[in-house]
Amino acid sequence: MPYSAAPCPTVTFRRVFYFCYYMAKKIIITIDGWSSCGKSTLAKQLAKKLGYVYVDSGAMYRAITLYFLRNHIDWTDKKEVKQALRSINLEFIFNTNSQESETHLNGENVEYVIRDLVIAEKVSDVAAIKEVRKFAVAQQKKTGVKKGIVMDGRDIGTEVFPKAELKIFMTADNAVRVQRRFKELFEKNPNITIEEVKNNLEMRDYLDSHREISPLRKAKDALVLDNTDLTENQQFQKALEWVKKKISLKING
Repeated sequence: MPYSAAPCPTVTFRRVFYFCYYMAKKIIITIDGWSSCGKSTLAKQLAKKLGYVYVDSGAMYRAITLYFLRNHIDWTDKKEVKQALRSINLEFIFNTNSQESETHLNGENVEYVIRDLVIAEKVSDVAAIKEVRKFAVAQQKKTGVKKGIVMDGRDIGTEVFPKAELKIFMTADNAVRVQRRFKELFEKNPNITIEEVKNNLEMRDYLDSHREISPLRKAKDALVLDNTDLTENQQFQKALEWVKKKISLKING
């Protein structure tokens, strides 16, 4: 019979201590910032490390945009928008294969469809509609009742969870953001040009920061994470240190 070493008591204790330390006082972590700054990537990493729930607020607006386009909804018509929203059911269902939560619109998995450039070109217009934001924010706030969540978006730290324990605002050099977005979209559509991506990002930046309802802006108490020259692991480690400090303050406070 092959020899099987028993777990080292010290290692086991450390694991239990680590788990208890992070779970003793769950917090809400918000990550806002410009398009293609890696908000979702960081949010997923933190949620997985901490055992928190990850909520992609942007996916909600993308899914709503998809529904509007498919059903030819005139989003300049307030009455038509309100009626359409009553027919929308959004869910985030955990996929055991990908180990990630995926967006479902009225029972359909639309996680990949909503990442298309066609949706990206219209989502800022749809997200600027008062009725749409009210609908989405109401659902987002429900997810934070028990805390222990990481949510990324444009107005999470300013409008959805203004009292969140940790707010992160992500930014990066425009040229770097364009390259990142181009690489992501090119894998799905080899015909896309970098100029199209650049124009789309510039348009979204302007619309997100100039819309009347909940414009993109940094919360006064948000920590700025500029990842222009950082690797994914470097930005993750930096954010994780901020999390440790906030949880430590909450436990000791």
